[in-house]
Order: sequence, then C-alpha cells, then structure tokens
Amino acid sequence: MSRKTTKYTRSGIQSLSDDKPALYRIETAGGRTNYIGIAKRGRVRERITEHLGEIRGVKVSIEQFLSIDEARRKESRVTSRKNPKYNKRG
Repeated sequence: MSRKTTKYTRSGIQSLSDDKPALYRIETAGGRTNYIGIAKRGRVRERITEHLGEIRGVKVSIEQFLSIDEARRKESRVTSRKNPKYNKRG
C-alpha cells in the first residue's frame, strides 16, 4: 500500500491522507521510532494530532491498508520488532 512521511506538526499532519485505515509511526530526528499506532479510515489525522505534545518526534509516516485488520496485524509485528518508547507493554 502507499506510504507517506511528513513533519510532525499540525500542518504536516493535515497533509496526510485520511481515506484508508493506516499504521502510523512517530519518529525522532535520528530515525528512532517513538510510537506506532493505527487509525481507522477517516480518523488518521485526528489520531496523530492527539499525540502532539505528548510524544516526542520530528516526523510522522503513515502506511495505508485496505482494512483495519491488516493494519492491526502489521502494528503487532512492527511494535514487537521496534519496541517503541511510548507504546505500552503487555
């Protein structure tokens, strides 16, 4: 599916597509993943904006999927591999 990266700012987030379920990653300047989450179609921008000010990052990337179930499976795999600082464990 498609993938897009932008600045982790309100204006950057507004440039992201919202038309499909997505997995999103909030990353540091050094490329470290600080948070991984998923959002349903129509809520991608809203979910990412909720993290502004709480989770440090300089860029955010999304990867779109055809279904939320596909996004959940990918989130599980990537979270266990990357072990992001702000994702809750267990």
